[in-house]
Amino acid sequence: MLKKITENPVLKLINNIVYVILFLIVASVLFVVILQRASNNDIALGGIRIFNIVSESMVPKYNIGDVLVVKSSIEPQNIKVGDDIAYIGQESTFNQKIVTHQVIEIDYENGEYIFHTKGIANILEDPLVHQNQVFGKVVYKIWILSLISKILSNVYVVFFGIFVPIVILIFWTILKLKGLVEVEEYEEEIEPKKTTKKNTKTTKSNASNTKTQKTSTRKKSNDNKG
Repeated sequence: MLKKITENPVLKLINNIVYVILFLIVASVLFVVILQRASNNDIALGGIRIFNIVSESMVPKYNIGDVLVVKSSIEPQNIKVGDDIAYIGQESTFNQKIVTHQVIEIDYENGEYIFHTKGIANILEDPLVHQNQVFGKVVYKIWILSLISKILSNVYVVFFGIFVPIVILIFWTILKLKGLVEVEEYEEEIEPKKTTKKNTKTTKSNASNTKTQKTSTRKKSNDNKG
């Protein structure tokens, strides 16, 4: 029953489609991340940037290891109080660091938007953020990649949960393949022997028939003489 279900062509097609979709999503995300790292976050793909949380300043909303999708094509005037934005710091301890914090107040001076931001878990407000510092607004947290990121950040989990099973799987596969090769060679050696035995039996049978025929011929000859 289970075999029939797993061999169902419709289920196989659905499984392949889901697999391809997941592969494309993961590959696209990885491509965006690599592109950002290579360009020092100067390039956004399709108006999207992806950032990874590295501190606890936004707990409980975001935890260390969470992967966030940031929409960089959003206009400054569309950012509201309560939104989470990613920006590049330019002052004090924030200098040249990518920060993802919540907007708590917005000023508009001399044709420019200035944002007051703060981490949810922080007591102090960040240095003022000018609109040209803003990468974009956080629009989504990728749960699957966040989970993978957290798992990969744990050395013990990576070693015992990923590295060791892979090594065991490779070792087991090698042993299995080696065993299959030996079985095939053994079978190839046995088969000619079986054939030889059959041929021997056939030869003996033919010899026996020949002897019988000769005996019959002699008897007939003797009868004719009598």
